[in-house]
Amino acid sequence: MREFFTQDEIVVFAKALSSELRVSILQYLAEHPGTGLMDLATCFGVSRAAITQNIKALTDAGLVEFGQSTGKGSARKACYLKESRFLLNLGRPFDRQKIYSTEMPIGQYINHAIMPTCGIATTETLIGRVDDPAFFDDPQRVNAGILWFGSGYVEYRLPNYLQKGQSIEEMQFSLELSSEAPGVAEHWPSDLLFSFNGHDLGYWTSPGDYGEVRGRFTPAWWTRNWNQYGLLKLLVINKAGTYIDGLMISPVRITDLNLDEKSEFRFRIASPADARNAGGCTIFGRGFGNYNQGIKFNVIYTEAEIAKGSPTNEI
Repeated sequence: MREFFTQDEIVVFAKALSSELRVSILQYLAEHPGTGLMDLATCFGVSRAAITQNIKALTDAGLVEFGQSTGKGSARKACYLKESRFLLNLGRPFDRQKIYSTEMPIGQYINHAIMPTCGIATTETLIGRVDDPAFFDDPQRVNAGILWFGSGYVEYRLPNYLQKGQSIEEMQFSLELSSEAPGVAEHWPSDLLFSFNGHDLGYWTSPGDYGEVRGRFTPAWWTRNWNQYGLLKLLVINKAGTYIDGLMISPVRITDLNLDEKSEFRFRIASPADARNAGGCTIFGRGFGNYNQGIKFNVIYTEAEIAKGSPTNEI
């Protein structure tokens, strides 16, 4: 899920959806990822020039991206739907908020306690052996593009760039997740628990461990009966509560975390062994899955206002 932060973003998004043809293209790409421009032109009965123009509007809005075709012997550009769910918060004062963003590699965790089945890999090779938690301490873990575990947790320390007088309004985490079954299982529910600085934020149930279709970015050497991709989830903590993709998962509010410029930011993803659906966890990073990203982290904050009539140093 993607959220828009500025008026410019939302206007470009709205313009991209103002054409019935472009909406139809998006729906088609959702069902037929990797379709080429000429195939789209044929499908919709329009010229190559018309398709190119409409695809440009969709890429400018961040709705479509290009990748290599999965067809045999073909090097043509292929179109993929970049995101299918969006959050528009019209009650937010666009362009007046302050935001800082960062992306944490999935292997840059600072703590872990996991049980098999488990493993970790870069885009080029497995790190050590599967089902051996010792290799989660290997120095190569910082280059990981995928990691998985049957139960336990990994914990990340995220940067706190707040300055004195700044107050957090909202935190957002975007990451690609799935369950972890022995082999793969499209229907394998797993209750994943998110925590921040020791505060449990709530659960999200992953529907399965997806492996029947190869992930868009998953490297060719990756075994087919292993985890291929996950679901991109947006976790939000604000003054109203904690949400996954806009649905509340707990009443924990940003103010309950008591955060300031001196606070540590520790984010934990767990698959508790005693959960109702104890189905493990897979985290996808760059070079694996359907979304080429690590853990994206946004902080929305405000500045303390100087009261009118307060003394200054001016003479």
